Amino acid sequence: MKKAVVLLSGGLDSTTVLAIAQKAGFEINGLTFSYGQRHETEILAAKKVAEVYKINKHIILPIDLRLFGGSSLTSDTPVPKGRSENEMGIGIPSTYVPARNTIFLSYALAWSEVLGVGDIFIGVNALDYSGYPDCRPGFVNAFEKMANLATKLAVEGKVPVTIHAPLINLSKSEIIKKGITLGVDYSLTSTCYDPAKSGEACGGCDACFLRLKGFAENGIKDPGMYRKES
Repeated sequence: MKKAVVLLSGGLDSTTVLAIAQKAGFEINGLTFSYGQRHETEILAAKKVAEVYKINKHIILPIDLRLFGGSSLTSDTPVPKGRSENEMGIGIPSTYVPARNTIFLSYALAWSEVLGVGDIFIGVNALDYSGYPDCRPGFVNAFEKMANLATKLAVEGKVPVTIHAPLINLSKSEIIKKGITLGVDYSLTSTCYDPAKSGEACGGCDACFLRLKGFAENGIKDPGMYRKES
């Protein structure tokens, strides 16, 4: 069986990607980061997902990006809520974590080389998160090119690196539809940027808005838990 490293946040997108990778015949090694994010409940979700999918290995890697700050997800800056879809499409939001996906993919690349694996999966999505520069095709393509110049196995021609971003051109509605066809249990996932300590989603942040909209467009009730009806 082919092996792959999957960046597994515990969210809707990364869980869908995990299901896609398994369907494609990959044995999964999941990498989750405890990076000082205010929405730490996603780490518990990632553990549940890893258990349900019986993945080969699951590493939860601690790094403290709160030391840098620079994002409402790694500081005490309020998370934006109640924004319209048009407002979300303007500029780079405060929930952008500086260089996060570059950092995450770099760790994934290091682990993949130790495992002798060339396939890395990430759940970036350019349509819903166009404001995030590290969720765009240009970034993914550039990182893949860099990875093939930076690792021993790739340079020696033994294990070329491929960065898989199967959701990058899909809307949230399309992602959910895809996941449903693969039997994804979205009640396991956590998407909210500002959940309660008990794990319930706020229902008002950008991530909640897009998730709720995606389920509504599929005519399905979101199985996630919310602090209020949304």
